[in-house]
Amino acid sequence: MNNIAEQFNAAQKSNLHAIESLSTQAFAGIQKLVDLNLTASKALMGESFGHAQAVMEAKDAQEFLALQASSFRPMAEKSAAFFQHVQTIALDSSAEFAKVVEAKTAEAQKAFNGAIETLVKNAPAGTDSTVLAFKSALTAGQSALETAQTSAKKALEVTQSNFTAVATQAADAVKKVSKTA
Repeated sequence: MNNIAEQFNAAQKSNLHAIESLSTQAFAGIQKLVDLNLTASKALMGESFGHAQAVMEAKDAQEFLALQASSFRPMAEKSAAFFQHVQTIALDSSAEFAKVVEAKTAEAQKAFNGAIETLVKNAPAGTDSTVLAFKSALTAGQSALETAQTSAKKALEVTQSNFTAVATQAADAVKKVSKTA
């Protein structure tokens, strides 16, 4: 019985380490987004003041309209680039998260199966039908968990694919608008 307690204790320590690692990765992703936002905001502020200065120095309405029109294309391109950076950060973070969760789930499942096998081997005589029913229920539960994990993974892939498609469409729209401007 002590062996099972040690196995569960080791599994808990391993899970705590995994949670720490995932938290570190999550904060790294958030830090990248914060850095991107600060950099983009700083650049936007500088460009806005520069544009405002140029607009105030415009000599006539035609020059004013030309300045306004010329600012649209770079702004649209920078917006598209910004969202592509956000997409990259999000995809990288979610991929790393999924790898760790998948590995830890497999590890936990293996440890749990080992503990159950130990319990089954040490079960008192005459409890075969109870042990079989217990094992069958656990197998069904694990199968349901695997199905849920597969569904979640597919949903994540579809979401990432849709996000990529939207980003591509936005970039294409910016290119089309930029050509006409």
